[in-house]
Amino acid sequence: MEVTRRDTLGLAAAGLAAGALAAAPAAAQMAGARRLGSKEKVAYWVATVTPCDAKGQFDPGAMKAVMEWHQKCGADGVVVLGTSGEFPSFSVAERKLITETAMKHKGNMNIMVGPGTPNIVETIDLARHAQSVGADGLLVIPPFYFNQPPNEGLIHYYTQLFEAVSIPINLYHIPGTSEVKITHELLRAMMKYPHLAGIKDSSGDPAGFAEFLKGFPELNMRCGTSNNLIPAVEAGMGAILADGNQFSDKCADIFKTWRAKGDWKAKLAHLRAAQGIIRDHNMGANTYASMKYVLSLRMAKEGGVSPMMYARTPMPQLTDAQKASLKAGLEKVMQMPAA
Repeated sequence: MEVTRRDTLGLAAAGLAAGALAAAPAAAQMAGARRLGSKEKVAYWVATVTPCDAKGQFDPGAMKAVMEWHQKCGADGVVVLGTSGEFPSFSVAERKLITETAMKHKGNMNIMVGPGTPNIVETIDLARHAQSVGADGLLVIPPFYFNQPPNEGLIHYYTQLFEAVSIPINLYHIPGTSEVKITHELLRAMMKYPHLAGIKDSSGDPAGFAEFLKGFPELNMRCGTSNNLIPAVEAGMGAILADGNQFSDKCADIFKTWRAKGDWKAKLAHLRAAQGIIRDHNMGANTYASMKYVLSLRMAKEGGVSPMMYARTPMPQLTDAQKASLKAGLEKVMQMPAA
């Protein structure tokens, strides 16, 4: 999914989190091989939406249904409170509730949580909370709003985080939204921590992703956009995909087929064709509202559950015309021949 700063950074985190920064250094408590946060590197995580009701409030019942849907579709893991999860729109207390709800219904999936905020106090508070409820790892966006803080400041920010928790941490490279790059210098500085697991690269830049793959083969350099999926899988890496909200089954099929040594690129082509149909029927709809609407339709038709999900303020809701067009597009997708 291509996401711009305008999509997400008009959102403000509310309130100050409680909690001190003091903690026994995590690095001093750990030794041994690098922890990647999952049993295998070539795996598919869905960057899940956060279900909200018509009033814009988090819907725990719908979250349960969404988690069960992704497990049924074959997802290896779920990222909670990433960009697709509209994380800046929720308060610290809400983010803790969302995390707890997802963890209650994780099944056998690997769960990463996004604790990132522009300030280290709340980020550490949310990271420690995720660790305390059993999250398998973290996906941490750099402190946004300030346009590309110097590496020295970013190293200090992430050092405090790595010292505060011991579960695997992935850095989130999405400069089009955060306006902050995850640099090779920053990654090298964090390599001293065995719980640096990797990154999610949502830049959509093939050349930049290739440099990450070349420079850090021991990490899991997960792609966050389907245009980099082929080099990721061929290099033995995983993916975290927002497209899984609408097409979790098709995303999972790519990785199942790869493991079975089948034609996984044909499965990817099938996913891209489905993406194209929905894109052609989007009519300028908001990204988050459209993902939730298509997912709601699929869950109602194929899963027997019908929690209609809505975007969180300040994202706009769909018009009736946009809903009708997306529904027509989904019907075309469901009529596609199998890959």
